[in-house]
Amino acid sequence: MAVKMRLQRHGSKKRPFYFIVVADGRAPRDGKFIQKIGTYNPLTVPATIQLDRQKALEWLNKGAQPTDTVHRILSFKGVLYLKHLLRGVKLGLFDDATAMEKFQTWYAAHETKIASTSDTHKKAEAAKKVYVPVAKKVAEPVAVEEVAEVAAPVEEAAPVAEASAEASVDASAEETPAAE
Repeated sequence: MAVKMRLQRHGSKKRPFYFIVVADGRAPRDGKFIQKIGTYNPLTVPATIQLDRQKALEWLNKGAQPTDTVHRILSFKGVLYLKHLLRGVKLGLFDDATAMEKFQTWYAAHETKIASTSDTHKKAEAAKKVYVPVAKKVAEPVAVEEVAEVAAPVEEAAPVAEASAEASVDASAEETPAAE
């Protein structure tokens, strides 16, 4: 009997929620299972995974084959790393206390990384929710008198400019001697 660790779908249409189960490989996806070892909710950011690490490790040691997605989930939760460390203990490379210490340091670093990812996502979502007014401010109408006052100085400035141009031409004529 080929035993598989796989996902069993629950939840409504377009709102998936999965149980992580150990089942016979010949059983239907949502059919009979041997044991439920956790849950997986892909809709949250980051995805919510509840897993009984000891049961998963026990079934891996018995020879249960995880599917691709469950393999990634087990790797993410550290079950495969723990299996790797316990194999090192079995081979005599180091003792059980050292293996657990290595796993605890990895797990602590992994949890801080997940927490920072979650905080970053929450801040990004909060920034999207900042209120931005939809209506734009309409420019106030300018009075006709103000327009006339603005136009008048422009007209007065033009004769001054012409007078200064004529004065500069006269000055240049006085400076140049006339040809005799």
